[in-house]
Amino acid sequence: MQPVDFTTLTATCAELRTDWLPARLEQVYQSDRHTIALALRTLSQRGWLTLSWHPQAARLCMGDPPPRVPDTFTFSQQLRHQLGSLALVAIAPIAPWERVIDLQFARRPGEAALWHLYVEIMGNYSNVILTTQDNAIVTAAHQVSAQQSRVRPIQTGQPYEFPPALTDSMPTLTESQERWQERLSLVPGALRRNLIKCYRGLSSALVLSLIQRAGLDPEQSTETLTAVDWQQLFQGWQDWLNALEQEQFQPGWRSPEGYTVLGWDMARPEKTVQTLLHRYYTDALNQQEFSQLRHQISQKLSNLLKKLYVKANDFRSRLQQSDHADQYREQADLLMAYLHEWQPGMKQITLSDFVTEQPVQISLDPEKNAVQNAQAFYKRHQKLKRSRLALEPLLAEVLSEIHYLEQIEVAIAQFDQYHTPEDLVSLAEIREELIQQSYMEDPDQRYRNTGVETTNFVRDRTPNGFEVLIGRNNRQNDQLTFRIAGDYDLWFHTQEIPGSHVLLRLEPGAVADAIDLQFTADLAAYYSRARQGDQAPVVYTEPKLVYKPRGAKPGMVIYKQERVLWGKPGQVRDRLEKS
Repeated sequence: MQPVDFTTLTATCAELRTDWLPARLEQVYQSDRHTIALALRTLSQRGWLTLSWHPQAARLCMGDPPPRVPDTFTFSQQLRHQLGSLALVAIAPIAPWERVIDLQFARRPGEAALWHLYVEIMGNYSNVILTTQDNAIVTAAHQVSAQQSRVRPIQTGQPYEFPPALTDSMPTLTESQERWQERLSLVPGALRRNLIKCYRGLSSALVLSLIQRAGLDPEQSTETLTAVDWQQLFQGWQDWLNALEQEQFQPGWRSPEGYTVLGWDMARPEKTVQTLLHRYYTDALNQQEFSQLRHQISQKLSNLLKKLYVKANDFRSRLQQSDHADQYREQADLLMAYLHEWQPGMKQITLSDFVTEQPVQISLDPEKNAVQNAQAFYKRHQKLKRSRLALEPLLAEVLSEIHYLEQIEVAIAQFDQYHTPEDLVSLAEIREELIQQSYMEDPDQRYRNTGVETTNFVRDRTPNGFEVLIGRNNRQNDQLTFRIAGDYDLWFHTQEIPGSHVLLRLEPGAVADAIDLQFTADLAAYYSRARQGDQAPVVYTEPKLVYKPRGAKPGMVIYKQERVLWGKPGQVRDRLEKS
């Protein structure tokens, strides 16, 4: 993940000063333990300023409104109490070439600042700190004790100290090429390393871009550079410093990934630095959270299913033993009928079957007489019969649980990679469902059911233009089947195979052709456990003929009056690969 460097921070602050000063602070909201959002209102617009001290994605930029869930963090409550209704009057660095920004708040524009909110964009040491006008710390996003840092503790009530001053040389436009070249080549070494080592305000991404712009190799030794190489490199250096001094930036996306605010190696431009940073870090963090969450859920499902498979096999084994219950009763009957043939100390006896008259060999306990052996067989017969009555509902319950978890496993399989924020939302809904069903723990109580229905279904169109909606998880499956589906729609699902609910939307009077039905059946097969197969049976019926049994888990339904088509998931795979 590309960190916010000095150049990017300068660019975003320049835009913020132009568009958002002065501004009234209306609200403070903390969405997670690394991010707060400040609601700002100017005479012409309203927006949310994101402040993040995330170790990999610390940033300062305008972003989206926060989610509509309760804010339970203490830090945001303290900021809300102290800064509420004040005006943001200044956004300024604390010193040249420092990545610490001072957000100053006053009662109204033109008055002295009453509060300072310092935003430190410094990688793992990033922080947001609120101080009084006398620089006494009131609260901090991350408190640092004296045991954690002897150099710079950050604790409530103590004076705020700026980070240790940088010792590297400051880049200036007035420095000549000869002096600049002499400084970089004084100790021969890799060009990339020497640039970062000799001057402050440079990041790895900026240095790489600067060197590539000059057509040089980052690992090339300074001893091998020609006069032309030095001239091209110095020209890029001057362009960078001019952009900083004049605050003229060109935000855009680099290929294959990353961004630039200088317009160098830009694959496509972006309107503003704010939009650029917000989109980049939102997607990067979503991608990171998506991967972690998918791994967490997949591991949990795998462990749960392994245990359930073992339990189901154990129940089946014990049921197979109960199949021999009648055999023990028949052996007891034979013993009781032929008591006169028993002799003391017998370990087995062979008697003729009542019906077939075939010899039946019966194992005996030599310490018991014939009647006692028969009683033991009768008892075993009764025990096995009671065992079957107890095991059958237990096995049915385990199989139902397996089917439910396999259904979720199919939903997880749809999210093999992160593409859009909707993918993360749908995955989070699966996690929330598993928490509600007591399969996963939620120690922080942060993933409660908010009751908000999502509509980010997978959408497609049949050859005749009819809309097809596909559930991404069990919550969406239930919503599609029991809330969205109309009287004229058709409901599709793979037959006895875990998969998504699929809805073919039809207007009143419209009739789906065979090509539309087959297209929808192919989608139902693709979004199921049969995705990698050649074909799978798919049932379809009217939504009013689909029912949820009382007490059934999310996504579990029964249906009737269904018709069957053979869905071909390969057709969908080929179409998606071509698109």
